[in-house]
Amino acid sequence: ELNTGLVRLFALAEKYPDLKASANFLTIQKQLEDIEDTIARKREVYNNQVRVYNSSLRYFPMNLIVKVFKFEPKEYFEIEKV
Repeated sequence: ELNTGLVRLFALAEKYPDLKASANFLTIQKQLEDIEDTIARKREVYNNQVRVYNSSLRYFPMNLIVKVFKFEPKEYFEIEKV
């Protein structure tokens, strides 16, 4: 929902050049881009850790521990593209 709202906001800014030229709007746009970049980097780190964890579940001795403590593979963090 947030992604959809942002797409609409930026589409609206394209229709209204004064809004797009506004210092406040440009500041918000830059902050949102920075946040998006941070989320993308953190998602990549998380997904790499999930890959390592999930892979480790298959090998000795972890595969024995998995059975005792019922560890389960984790899902990757995916973001739906709009």
